[in-house]
Amino acid sequence: MFSSKDYSKMTLDELVSEEKKLKSQKTILAVFIGFIVGIAIYSATNKGFLLPVILLIFSFLIGSSYSKNLKGIQAEINRRDPVR
Repeated sequence: MFSSKDYSKMTLDELVSEEKKLKSQKTILAVFIGFIVGIAIYSATNKGFLLPVILLIFSFLIGSSYSKNLKGIQAEINRRDPVR
């Protein structure tokens, strides 16, 4: 879903556009994670165990990957342009 890019080789304009793109995907990602968690809760209430665990781990990995990418972009932007 998210690719690991080398942000140190990108220009400041590219970093800002990448940050805007990630921020615009935040709502879609939140809905997707909510859908996955909803399926996990439904499966857990219907005597399932393995599927809810897998889905919760998957949703955690997606969220942490998004957060890591956004923080990496913001750190690189702040390193280059501390006024912002």
